[in-house]
Order: sequence, then structure tokens, then C-alpha cells
Amino acid sequence: FKGFKLPQLPQPHIRSQVTGSQTMSAPETFGLGNPYGDPNWYNGAYHSAYYKETHKAWRKRCRAFVDEHIIPFVSQWEVNKAVPKETYIQCAEAGLLPIVVGAHSGAFDLVPYDAPEDLDYFHELIFVDELARCGSGGVLWGLIEGLQIGLPPVLNFGSDEMKKRVAPDCLMGKKIISLNITEPNAGSDVAAIKTVAKKDGDFYIVDGNKKWITNGIFSDYFTCAVRTGGPGMRGVSMLLLEKGPGITTKRMDCQGVWPSGTTYVEFDSVKVPAKNLIGKENEGFGVIMKNFNHERWGFVVQASRLSRCLIEDSWEFANKRSTFGKKLIEHPVIRWKLAEMTRQVEGIHHWLENLTFQLCKMPKDQAMTTLGGPIALMKAHSSKVFEYCAREARQIFGGNAYTRSGLGEKAERLYRDVGAYAIPGGSEEILLDLAIRQGNKSKL
Repeated sequence: FKGFKLPQLPQPHIRSQVTGSQTMSAPETFGLGNPYGDPNWYNGAYHSAYYKETHKAWRKRCRAFVDEHIIPFVSQWEVNKAVPKETYIQCAEAGLLPIVVGAHSGAFDLVPYDAPEDLDYFHELIFVDELARCGSGGVLWGLIEGLQIGLPPVLNFGSDEMKKRVAPDCLMGKKIISLNITEPNAGSDVAAIKTVAKKDGDFYIVDGNKKWITNGIFSDYFTCAVRTGGPGMRGVSMLLLEKGPGITTKRMDCQGVWPSGTTYVEFDSVKVPAKNLIGKENEGFGVIMKNFNHERWGFVVQASRLSRCLIEDSWEFANKRSTFGKKLIEHPVIRWKLAEMTRQVEGIHHWLENLTFQLCKMPKDQAMTTLGGPIALMKAHSSKVFEYCAREARQIFGGNAYTRSGLGEKAERLYRDVGAYAIPGGSEEILLDLAIRQGNKSKL
């Protein structure tokens, strides 16, 4: 992988067991070995039906990149409210960035990087999970979210010419793309969008606005939902807009995920070539729905690891901080808090692995319908777990979690980031209702 070298990693923990006169070495543990600080398959004593040697090699590469190029700079990127341009390119040159648009997307066929051996959704899970160790939803979204949700419509429904023109530069970190669906008065109710595209010869003229657009202020390309027909879902189309005259972007001042570049976008008589239509006219709703499972699945991967970060930091702090003459960890109420956080995170991660396995095995069209409800349910659950862990971590850290630096910096930041997981991609309420309606429909 051009320009990328593996740094020296800490030696894995090896424990010895003595049985009679024979000394045995326990299985190797990847990482620091902190209690519940990583998924249990990182502990060599555990067995897994999901992970192979190719996943272990990929995990090592992901951790090396994140430890060298991401974690040391998170605090500064939060202040700057942006991830440096060169980081996108470094991530691509490490052979990692293309994985985020899906194992079956064909992304690696469009770039000069080799896909991991036997590529599947567990490789993507591992990369996003390892990246989330940075403990910043904003860095995660700033680096991968625009690509993860903005490029798949092009890959799945764009013309061959569009794919060749747009996808390689985005996958190599040279250009930024964003998904533009949400509007001031149309969030989870996608069919209510009002941004209009009127046909004018070989062009569409686009007018309207979009709100809460991740990566919008950084974007070179805007994958945009527009109204080309009548009201409702049957009048929606998808267009690819390119940065230029008539497009205005303004950073929004949000509670959290600062480096993600949350944006208000205005389209004022933007002239768009008709060849930039993604899919067919008035069939854009299907284009949007096609990627919802993958988008929500990605949110779960992130929320699960961010919750785990809170456990790990809280556990470490509880073993250092003393009150009333003893360590926090010696107080039963603190142990109870850690246990409650841990049981929920372990549960969501096992659920995540199970549905990831289904994504690997099911045909894409079957997965889209069969897994829609379960993934919606899992996404809602993951943000609730994240919210719980953020609150409990804050209580364990006390005043340290009320300041934006020092021991509680990560707990303070993630407490603010929770809303970005509970609302986008379908709010918890919408997704819980969707899961039950789909389950009832399949029964009938």
C-alpha cells in the first residue's frame, strides 16, 4: 500500500499457566486486554464462527493506521471542526477507505488498491469499529460518513460513465461527496421533500434547500433527492450535482460531531446535465431506500464501539480515582454502573455480528427486505445504549466530564455526540415503529 507503513505495535499480552511441571502459554490477546475494551474475539481464548485469518490481518492494519494517523490528532480536529484533506488520502493509500461503501459494491475494482482476501462485511465492520476507537463521532463522520452514504447511489444506480468519472476520486480521498435528502421540513418523511428539478432540454434546473447535510461544506459532489414529478414518493428522483454556480453551503452550529461539517445547502437555479440523473426519473425513492440498511448498520457499528470507549475510559478512571478513602471501583454503585454499561454493549455487539453474518450470506435483494426491520430495531437500540453509557460515564467522571479537556474529554464529547446517532438515518421512534410494522406485515 503506497505511502503507508505499519508502526511498531505493542506486543500482545501473553499469559502463562502452570500445570504441574508443564508451563503453557495462554492464547494471544490483540490490543491492551482491558476488561471489555474490545470485542471478545480479540481475546485469543475465545472462539468465533465469524472471523478468519484474513480478518485478523485486516484488524492489525486498521489498528496501526488509526493509532498513527487518527487518535493523536482528534482533539485538534475537534477544535478545527474538520479532518485534514491529507488524512482522507492517507486512509485511501492505506487501502482502507474504499471498504466503507460496502463489501459488494465493487469499490476496489475502481481504485489501485487491493481488497482484503475474501472480502466481506466483517472487514467493513472491523475498519469502522477500529476507527471509532478515536472516541469522536465527528471524526468518524468527517472521514467516512459522506462517502458511506453519498457514493452508493452512484455505484448502484449511476451510469458507467458517471461511476468512472466520480467514484475513483471519492474512493481515493481526492474528492468529497455528500448525501442530500433531509430538508428543513422533511426529515424521516423522505417523500415530503420540496427541492424541485425542472427539465429544460438536456438539463435539469434545481431549486431548493437541504439541511443537516454531513460533509456538505467540504463536498465536491452532492447526491441529491429532488422532486421531478407529483407529490409523494413517486415524484422523487436522484441527481448528482457538482460544486459550482448556484450552490451555497453554510456550516451549521450543532451540539456535537463538529468535524463532520454539518451543512445548510441552498440550490439556486443550478443547471445540472440530464446525464447526471441517478437511476430513472421519478424512481429515486427506490434509490434512497436501497442504501438505508447499510447506512443504519454502519451507525450501529459506530455507536457500539463509542459505547465501548466509554466503558474502557470509565473503568480506567474508576481504578485511579479515590473518594472517601478508597478507589471508585471499590464502591458497589460504580461497579453496578460498569456492569450495566457492559452488559448492554456486549449485547448490541453480538446482535451486530449476527446481522452482519446475514448480510454476508443473504442475496442483496432478500437482505434489503428481510433485514430492514431487524436492522432498524438494532439501530434504535444501539443509540439508546450509547446514550445510557454516555450518561453513566459522565456520572463516573463527575466534574471531569463537564470540561472539554483533560481526563473526561472523551466522555464530555461523546455525551454531545449521542443525538447524532439517535436522530439521523431514521429517528429512534420512526425505526421502532418501522420494525414492528414490517414484522406484522410479514406475519400477515
